[in-house]
Amino acid sequence: MRLISYQSETGPRTAVARGDGYVDLHKADPLLPTQMKQLLPMLPTHREAILQAAQTGKLLDPTKTRLLPPVVEPQKILCIGLNYADHAAETGATVGDEPVVFNKFPTCLRANDAPIELPSVSKEVDYEAELVVVIGRTGKNIPQAEAMSYVAGYAVGHDVSARDWQKGKPGKQWLLGKSFDSFAPLGPELVTVDEIEDPHNLRIQCRLNGETMQDSSTSQLIFRIDFLIAYLSQICTLVPGDLIYTGTPPGVGMARNPPVFLKPGDRVEVEIEKLGTLSNPVVAGA
Repeated sequence: MRLISYQSETGPRTAVARGDGYVDLHKADPLLPTQMKQLLPMLPTHREAILQAAQTGKLLDPTKTRLLPPVVEPQKILCIGLNYADHAAETGATVGDEPVVFNKFPTCLRANDAPIELPSVSKEVDYEAELVVVIGRTGKNIPQAEAMSYVAGYAVGHDVSARDWQKGKPGKQWLLGKSFDSFAPLGPELVTVDEIEDPHNLRIQCRLNGETMQDSSTSQLIFRIDFLIAYLSQICTLVPGDLIYTGTPPGVGMARNPPVFLKPGDRVEVEIEKLGTLSNPVVAGA
């Protein structure tokens, strides 16, 4: 299934794809919730009801359907740094035995086609194509062998990064450099796990103004999804709707000679095989 969140007259609501359109799940079946975070833990047990709603429900008017990030207001956005072997090689970084972890604020999230806002206090804003894992049920100290059962689905993500803040501030401010408003585009859809046979074998690309800048495969992940879920759940309880940005492949702007950073008027597209394409314009921010 392919799920979205959209902005209705009464607030965010959840819909399922049918053909080229979407069906509001709660309108089609009042027993289904309106919000994605409530729907996610129901996916294994209510699959048939969701599919039935998709078939019988009325299609939303596409001219009046404004997409939101698939998960609205997640409790946590957890991110992994230096998690592609080919990206680590291009930056000259040494990969340790444990992942580099940071987080982003929920105010970073933006939907497909929403603008990435360049902050006036940064001159080195970079692009990073990422596979995003969406957690579907609550877990703490999750065994690695069971970790994949906690995944509800996947989405295309973009980890926008202010390198001059991430690398150039005292102590290196990963959190701040990654957490400016609009620095975590996500979407357009959440694709459920049953649609993706192997999340560790998907082509991942980033295009800047139509030019391919990143082109790799999730097979290059150093720390795989099951390991990351088990590792992170040692620290914090994972809950439905939590997002894990799993890292970026090579080709980022700061590693190029000369470096390439985002500027107003750019458009960035992140495409992941079987998941779709996330496209965002770049504008000057405050």
